[in-house]
Amino acid sequence: MTNHFSMESKNKQQKTNKIAEMPLHYPRFNKADYEKMPEAQLDCLLNEYGLPVNIGDIIEKRKFAMGAFLWPDQY
Repeated sequence: MTNHFSMESKNKQQKTNKIAEMPLHYPRFNKADYEKMPEAQLDCLLNEYGLPVNIGDIIEKRKFAMGAFLWPDQY
């Protein structure tokens, strides 16, 4: 017989694990890729890495993604 507390803890742990999930690989896009990337793809990429997607228009999202994923000498 499973007690309610242990099931609740397990569910809470599973939710926490989903939030803390991080992709194993760093994105391999360059500046040109980000400059032509559609907004939906940018949203998916940012979301996948746990970054905010409601940070402005597509231009702001592109700048944010380049700042997050490119080294300063790459953009």
